[in-house]
Amino acid sequence: MSTISVMREAARTGLRRGTRGRPRRDPGPLARAVARVVVRAADGATRLVTDLLGTGPAAGRERISEAELRDLVAANTLLDPDERRIIDEVLVAGASLVREVMMPRTEVVFLPARLTIAEAARLVRAETHTRYPVTDGTHDDVVGFVHLRDVLLRPDADACATVGELTREVKRLPGSKRVLPALTEMRREGQHLAVVVDEYGGTAGIVTLEDLIEELIGEIHDEYDVAPDPVHAGLPAVVDGRLNLADFAERTGVALPAGPYETVGGFVMAALGRLPVTGDEVPVPAEPAEAGGPDPADPPGGWLLRVLALDGRRVARLAVSAMRVPEQRREPAAGSARDAAGQAREGGAGQRREAGAAPARRIGAREPREVNAPTSAGRGRPAGPS
Repeated sequence: MSTISVMREAARTGLRRGTRGRPRRDPGPLARAVARVVVRAADGATRLVTDLLGTGPAAGRERISEAELRDLVAANTLLDPDERRIIDEVLVAGASLVREVMMPRTEVVFLPARLTIAEAARLVRAETHTRYPVTDGTHDDVVGFVHLRDVLLRPDADACATVGELTREVKRLPGSKRVLPALTEMRREGQHLAVVVDEYGGTAGIVTLEDLIEELIGEIHDEYDVAPDPVHAGLPAVVDGRLNLADFAERTGVALPAGPYETVGGFVMAALGRLPVTGDEVPVPAEPAEAGGPDPADPPGGWLLRVLALDGRRVARLAVSAMRVPEQRREPAAGSARDAAGQAREGGAGQRREAGAAPARRIGAREPREVNAPTSAGRGRPAGPS
């Protein structure tokens, strides 16, 4: 063994012996306090330097856009179709507003606060809802809501009691609030019904916790719901006038332009500039693609929306179809060309016939002359009797 190896081995042995022999001591309270002060001071100095330099702890992190996130989800092979659909619905719901998924006030069943319990019981038995907003005057003065059990399952049935005595406090949400924050807020507070308030402070409609959840996972039907009509994607189609623009585009493939409306019925009313009537038609031109030029999948003439039925003053049902482009009338032009060609052929044939028949009309030596041609006395009949 070389001298250097012996010296190294001796140094390791002595180090191990010294470590075993030296007792380990825990840091005392003073040492821990000093260490905390030093660590905090170093952390504060680091943050100060990064702020002065204009950087931050997340400066090196790359932000991912929604389109890139969708591409990552589409390229992931570990997600099944249901998981992909739920993620896509969550991304779509992140941009949706409460007023786009609410039930409008024209479809809401309100109960006046002065209504007696017996009258309210008869009314709610004919409906299919479990919670009803309670008003004190107009529909803009919502004072709370009552549950179906409060009206029908009261142990102390008082004929003189009113709905206002059973009113519960109701939550209010602005129509401009997004769906996901509204869902989180209602779940945290244990609220199942909220009154949607417009920018003027009036009642725009109501939204339930079920409405918000359906934006993420799709429609939820129970045993008491009426069986929905089968939905067929594509055209031609018949849709509800209350369908919002996003669902309408998903159902039919027709992207309507944005405007001061939330539903396809509102688009028809804005396009007409008046209240619609049954049979009104609104053309929707095919917009050119962003890359330049129209989309080959879109019909060249665009689409046609036709009002089929009304519910009061709003559009109830619409028919959507591809608009047919009027074909150019080429038949008369083709017929005139054929007539001209036929006349040319007939003219050529007539000329040929005239050219061929001219020698046949010449008078030869043996042919009789024409009847009214003059004759000489010597070659004709005798002038007198024979």
